[in-house]
This record gives sequence, C-alpha cells and structure tokens, in this order.
Amino acid sequence: MFEVICVTFAFFFGLAVKQVGLPPLVGFLAAGFAINFFGPTLGLPEESGEILKYVAHLGVLMLLFAVGLKLRLGQITQPQVLGGALIHFGISMSVFTLGLALFLELDWNTALLLGIALSFSSTVFSAKILEAKRDIGAFYGRTTIGILIVQDIVALVVLAVWGGHAPTPWALGLLALPFLRPVLHWLLDFTGHDELLVLMGMLFALVLGGMGFESVGLSSEIGALVMGLLLSTHQRSKELAEAIWALKEVFLVGFFLQIGMSGLPGWGDLAFALAVALMLPLKGVLFFFILVKFRLRARTAFMASASLAAYSEFGLIVAAAVLPEWLVPLAMAVSLSFVIAAPVNRFAPSLFDRLERRLEHFEPSKVHVDELPTDLGNARILILGMGRTGTAAYEHLRPSCDRIVAVDADPYKIDSHKKAGRNVLFADVEDAGFWRGLDVSHVAAVILAMDSVEAKEFAARALRRKGFDGPIVSHALYEEHLERLKSAGATQTYLTMRQAGMGLAQHAARSIDLDLAPSEEG
Repeated sequence: MFEVICVTFAFFFGLAVKQVGLPPLVGFLAAGFAINFFGPTLGLPEESGEILKYVAHLGVLMLLFAVGLKLRLGQITQPQVLGGALIHFGISMSVFTLGLALFLELDWNTALLLGIALSFSSTVFSAKILEAKRDIGAFYGRTTIGILIVQDIVALVVLAVWGGHAPTPWALGLLALPFLRPVLHWLLDFTGHDELLVLMGMLFALVLGGMGFESVGLSSEIGALVMGLLLSTHQRSKELAEAIWALKEVFLVGFFLQIGMSGLPGWGDLAFALAVALMLPLKGVLFFFILVKFRLRARTAFMASASLAAYSEFGLIVAAAVLPEWLVPLAMAVSLSFVIAAPVNRFAPSLFDRLERRLEHFEPSKVHVDELPTDLGNARILILGMGRTGTAAYEHLRPSCDRIVAVDADPYKIDSHKKAGRNVLFADVEDAGFWRGLDVSHVAAVILAMDSVEAKEFAARALRRKGFDGPIVSHALYEEHLERLKSAGATQTYLTMRQAGMGLAQHAARSIDLDLAPSEEG
C-alpha cells in the first residue's frame, strides 16, 4: 500500500509541476508533504518513514558515486574551490549564528549549530540540476561540486565534534585506497557490459563506499563519493555512470519524498522557513563575489552561485543528530529553498544575459587560466561539443580537412583530446562572452554535437546573430527537438537513433548488393 501511494503521488505531483516549467523534484517534495498530510486517512503504517528513509539513503549514495565518477581529485584543491568554500562557510555561519541568537533569543550552542546547518549548500540538489543540464563537466559545474565536497567534509567534522561519532583507528586503513586503484580498475574491465556492470556500481557505492566507510566511523556519503573518484580516471567511468543512471533516479525520488514527509509544519515552522528563505539571495550574492575575487569570470561565478543557492540536506543530517527538535523547520527551509532555486537555475543563463552589463563590472581584468578567451584561428569546420558524437564527427572529417577546431566546456576532456592530437579548445557555448569576441569569418560549416538541446539552440542563434550564413548541422535525440533547432537557425537536423538505423541498413544492403532508395531527413 505504501509503495503504491508513494509512486502514484510522486508521479502525478511531478507531472503537474513539470507542466508549469518546474523540475519534477519540486513535485516530489510536494508529494511528500501530501503523503504526510493524508497518511493517517489512507491508513499508512507507522514504519513507512523508515522504509522511505532507507530508499532515500540508497539514492543519495548512488548519486554521489555517480558524481565522483565525473570528478578529478585535483579540482578540490584548487584555490577557488577550497578558498571559496571555507570563506563562504565562515561568513555564513557567523551571520546566521549571530542573527539567530539575537532575533530568536537562542542559546549560543543551538544558534551555532543552526548557523552551521544553514551555511551548507545542497549536494543532491546541485548535482541533480547540473546533471540534468549535462554541466557537471563544465568549469562552473566542477567548481560547484568541488565546493560542495569541501562543505560535506566540514559537515562530517561537525558531526564528529558534536555528535560524538569519531572515526575508529581502522579509518587510517582507508589511506591505502589509492594503492588499490589498479585492482578496482581491473575489476571494472573484467565485469563486462551487462547487468553485472550495474551490480558492480552498487557494490562500489553501497557496500565498499557506504557500509565500508560507516564501519570505520566515517560518512557513507563521503565513502560513495570517494569510490567514484577512484574510478573516475578509468576510460569506462562514463559507461558505468550511464549504467546506474535509471536506478539512481528512482532511488532519488525517495530522497525528495522523505524531506516532505519529515513532519507537518506548524505556523512557527513556516515563519522560520520563510524568514530563512529570504536569505537565499544573500547566500548566492556572497558566493558570486567570493568566486569573482578568485578571478572567475562573471558568468562562471553567477552560474556556480545559482547552483549553490539552496540549503543542504546535510543540514537535516546534522539536525537529526544534534538538534532533533529543529528537524521540521529546517526541512521546511530546505524544501522551500529547492522550490525557489529550481526555476532560478533553469533560467540562469537568460538571467545572466539580462544582468551581464551590470555584473561584468565586477569581473577581474585577469581571469582564471581555465577561462581565457578562445581564438578559432583559420578554422574551416567548427565542432561544438566533443563527446562521443563530436569526436566521431571530428575523426570522420580529419582525413579530408586539416582546419578543424572543436570546442568543449570540460577541461579534463579537452586534455585527453589534445593528447590524441585533436585541436580542441575550452569554452562554454552558452556564455554570451564567448561569442562576443569570436571571429567566425573563416568558418564554412558548424556541427552542433552538445547533449543539451538548449545549448544547441543558444549556439545556433548566436551564430546567426554574428552573421554566419553557412550550414549548421545538428543531431537530436527526440523528434520534438528538430523544429526547435530549425527555428534557432540549424539548416540540417538528424535524429540520432534514426541515422544509426539507416547506417546499419546501408551496411546490410551493401553486403548483399542491394540498392536502397535515397531518403531525406532534416
């Protein structure tokens, strides 16, 4: 009965909010509160909360494992990550602690713990948003995730100090994990490509990372993330992340339902949540100015700040351990921050475009090394996006043209392409600043190979605004995206799976000397 109600409520609430342009996770939160409210009437068992809590925990572990698969350890130690996270935490904690102590007349220990809980940003929310936009690999996405990891480590220290859960001496044995990386990589190669790959992902995330770290007194969340990091340098890490994607999504529904079901709020809880929600813009503004001071461009700082402007589920974990009486108002604050931050993140690129002239005044004259302007030189063919599709296009064209330039927003991906002898530059195609000074006079054709249809639309329109009148060729996963791309300026569009099927048919026809009638598409 409980599973039926959860799935039904989650689906219809998620479907409803999607119709008004909000991500389904906002509907899942609303579904959790609805289940909490109607639960007694529907006769739900009391133990249902524990069941959901378990499913939610699995979802968080799987998500953090998937995030770890897309990270590199070196990015956590970058100045803008480590410095940005610690400076923001120190300022936020001080402001919240002082405000709560003065205005709510709380004792200093309670005010300090609440201040710490409200200083964190949501790892699950940010990772989910970045993953949906395929921006975890982008420079601002990597900066965001790095800051969140530092915050999570701080949260573990807080739990150890106030919760009395210190690591056991056996935790020192985890220092040997990097030396076991070759064994883990061998196991990934040996596993193959079928359902065993999914089970191996669960083994690393839930057993070795989750239970393994918990058994030595450390956080299972950090354990899942570390296991992902250890596998992130393997060539099949992306395949593993895609294999566990659907399973992770299903479990994460339980996480958002659980927040909504954490308790029915009173008027005092709602007042606290609303007051704290009013601080969200200040939270984002503080991140923006800190990141700009670390020489990040205004757009990068803005996009990262928008991703970090939601209160953290780790705050609920801290509250459950040391301030259980504050769990419901904090859950309301976290839920409300998700509702506010979700549409802000969806429209963040267009919001920045409107504010760009004002925000660029704060941009440093000397920007970060990863954000230097891009020069296409005398490129004849421009490829935007260097995943599997873009790479295949590059390799197919390379024998016929030596003037190919590709662009991607993932600096680590660019390194691997350069080692393979490909001319790939770093840039975010959704950054208006990238297009403003770009010279496309030598470019004869452009291939749009990014994953996001919104990014393709943005790039196509930017090219046409710059006066580019050559062919813009794009692929799409769904038929409804074709018209959007044509309206944006694409001249030739192709459905990826249909083209793959046509290619297979051509190979089969040639093998038996069969002439196929020509077909048209796009």
